[in-house]
Amino acid sequence: MTPTMLVTMVLCFALTVSVAVSIGLASVVGIQVSNANMLISVKEMFASINKFPLAAIPFFILAGNLMETGGISRRLVEFAKSIVGGVQGGLPMTCVLTCMIFAAVSGSSVATTFAIGAILIPALIKHGYPTSYAAALQATSAELGVVIPPSIPMILYGVSAEVSIGELFIAGFGPGLLISVALMGFVWVYCKIKGWGKNDGDGRMPLGRATLQAGWALLMPVIILGGIYGGVFTPTEASAVAVFYALVVGVLIYREIKLRDLYAILRKSALSSAVIMFIIANAGLFAFLITRAGVPDAIGHWLEGVLQSPAMFLLGVNAALFFIGMFIETSAAIIVLAPILAPVAMHFGVDPVHFGLIMVVNLALGMITPPFGVNLFAACTVAKISLDRIVKHLLPFVGVILVCLLVITYVPSISLALRDWVYAK
Repeated sequence: MTPTMLVTMVLCFALTVSVAVSIGLASVVGIQVSNANMLISVKEMFASINKFPLAAIPFFILAGNLMETGGISRRLVEFAKSIVGGVQGGLPMTCVLTCMIFAAVSGSSVATTFAIGAILIPALIKHGYPTSYAAALQATSAELGVVIPPSIPMILYGVSAEVSIGELFIAGFGPGLLISVALMGFVWVYCKIKGWGKNDGDGRMPLGRATLQAGWALLMPVIILGGIYGGVFTPTEASAVAVFYALVVGVLIYREIKLRDLYAILRKSALSSAVIMFIIANAGLFAFLITRAGVPDAIGHWLEGVLQSPAMFLLGVNAALFFIGMFIETSAAIIVLAPILAPVAMHFGVDPVHFGLIMVVNLALGMITPPFGVNLFAACTVAKISLDRIVKHLLPFVGVILVCLLVITYVPSISLALRDWVYAK
């Protein structure tokens, strides 16, 4: 059954069938080959999405879209620019810093790409940066949307591997800050070498004025994350609070969301949520079938025999995840692979929360690597250029993230120090 499912899925990928449909068709073929009852498909697909933590996904997507339309993202850009925009290369650094702040409430890298890219990509081009560089920078910076909590992939990993989502969230701050600092340092040096961005400080607001203007926007991550770690509400409930806050600020305080805008915002959010939930449903069925076939145990025993040490296991898993992430959507990959790999990681003595961060950061790379990087498509849509034009500027960014991934992998304290300090109290 399993070889037939894998062949079907690979064939569908080769025919450019969407990931969700490919996984679903492979699952249906597997059921037919094993002569099982087709009702299993309905039962398992429903069970895959009938989980309370998954309710956070549509709410965080909606919150991100409300922030984009309501003027919150624009004010965050001005705030970030007031901090780092005064140096050469300050505008690319502003892009990274804004994505880091926006990530603290959005949970989605694609939402971050559209919300911040719609403002900063035109600004970068206006200041003389190549369009391809602006798109590559935005796509890479938006990866922070799934590394810094709250994060939709972290929610999916927590549900799939039965790991505390709260612990995953708080463990994400270290890797998120590491990647942010590394990217800002890289773009600063790169702009110095290229001679770009000497006039990036033009039109920059004073820090005090920008902070005052962005006050309500900056309060949002404080309320959301403070509420989660203060025990006021769960991560799922926090997503609903994020929607309420973004709506109140956008409609009543900034007054940039009109009633006529709500339909388009809700429609866009519903479509994005439906795509993710459809992937989750199909991936859940696929995971159920391969688990029933004993594939996770077989892979676990094989890895134990081939990879004799935790260091070799993590290196092998990172190489495999990097390749898989290039072709399979992050959410689907996590749901299928987390139940398989997490128990093996624990056998090698790797903390499941640490392993979750490794998976999320690694598979998030798939969002910025061809041929199916969703962030790339989003950034190219905003910049109005073809995908092939940004590859040249993209490769150095991928290299920076890979170096950060290796540091995160082999220095567990980056992920676990804050988690251990908070949960030890």
